[in-house]
Amino acid sequence: MSIRHLFLLSGLVAWGTSPWAMAADAVTAPAAPPLSMTAPASSVLSLQQVLQAARQSPDVLAAQRALNAARADVLSANRAPAPTLSAGISSIDLQNGNGSGSFWSEKRIDKSLGLDWTWERGNKRALRTETAERSAKAAQADSQDALLMQQIGAQAAFYDLLAAQQRLQAVQAIGQSAAQLARSAQLRLKAGDLSAQDAARTQIEAERARADEQSAMLDRQQAAWSLSQWTGLPVPAGGWQVQGEWPASTADTAQADALLETLVEQRPDVIAARERVAAAQAALQSAQAMRQADPSVGTSFDHFPGTSTRLLALRISVPLNGWDRFDGEIARALAQEEQSRDLLQKTLLQARADLGALVQAWQASAQRLKIFEDNILPQATQVAAQAETAYSKGGLTLTDLLDARRTLKTTQLDALAVRNAHAKALGTWQLRSAAPGAR
Repeated sequence: MSIRHLFLLSGLVAWGTSPWAMAADAVTAPAAPPLSMTAPASSVLSLQQVLQAARQSPDVLAAQRALNAARADVLSANRAPAPTLSAGISSIDLQNGNGSGSFWSEKRIDKSLGLDWTWERGNKRALRTETAERSAKAAQADSQDALLMQQIGAQAAFYDLLAAQQRLQAVQAIGQSAAQLARSAQLRLKAGDLSAQDAARTQIEAERARADEQSAMLDRQQAAWSLSQWTGLPVPAGGWQVQGEWPASTADTAQADALLETLVEQRPDVIAARERVAAAQAALQSAQAMRQADPSVGTSFDHFPGTSTRLLALRISVPLNGWDRFDGEIARALAQEEQSRDLLQKTLLQARADLGALVQAWQASAQRLKIFEDNILPQATQVAAQAETAYSKGGLTLTDLLDARRTLKTTQLDALAVRNAHAKALGTWQLRSAAPGAR
């Protein structure tokens, strides 16, 4: 090893400016653009902006349109049958004629004007309205569930982009370190204190780091497009610069376990399933009410010159349905009511399983993150720093140095993946446990 090279590496280690330490800081610290890469204000994105943009996504808007349509159905259902206005002429004598004179006042033609009403029996209007109201409440819960799922997906995409951004920063720092080692190796090769094989190995590591950087850049671009799909926001020309911090690894799952059953009943999909059961019950009662015939009551005013110009007629008509005429409609409504109950039980089971799995994932990721932050990552960073120092003093082979660097790189990227998984699990729990108005 040359004296100049030894002096350079010793100075870097003494001042704590090892590129591998810089890489560790890039993974550990919150995402912040370097001074030379400061993004314009339009490309800076925060988690709150992402959650707000998710409220205007096409899926959420479509659910809102469905809710508006269901509310309009309530107005349509809460109406009595419209009266029927009728007009006609009768008693037209084709054999003897109807006489001479004015058609309206002298000809013997019976002219009538009538009005008929349908009298709904069996509380049909109220049951029809209740069915529509319950369906509208189910549509409202569906709209809340669509918003919740969209925000959960958008939040996960945000953390994926944050992880991809920090992974790119870490890989770039690692690449700088590998390139610096390769340049130093070339100098040592020329000085005669390093073999050509070891110099080639350092060059291979530098090229691998360049390839990893290209892969990390692609991951960042794909994460940006995924976030765009969840939020509907256009991706800026230079990409987004995500601003955010990884949540702490403290997890109080004891309180979460106690809230599980309450949260199950508050889930929008469970509320929607219960409302659909109530709507199916009202629809069944409405089908059974069809057995009660709805008579039509009417009256008409007749004008018949030669007999009288003020004749009044009253009438009533009753459909002869028979008791078993609507058995098919009732059987279908009964089957749909039973089906809605089965779907409610399925939704309850799935909701309990989802929330239970979410709490366990949150707890496991929090514990794993704590292990990485408290033990694994500091030790890997310390081992890599010691390897750098030992190699600079000639007390470590190049093979051992490269192994220490690979171990640190793997540990850093694993810790970043654990942070991402923990942030997703915690964020999903927070959105699931929040009140609908707080989302």
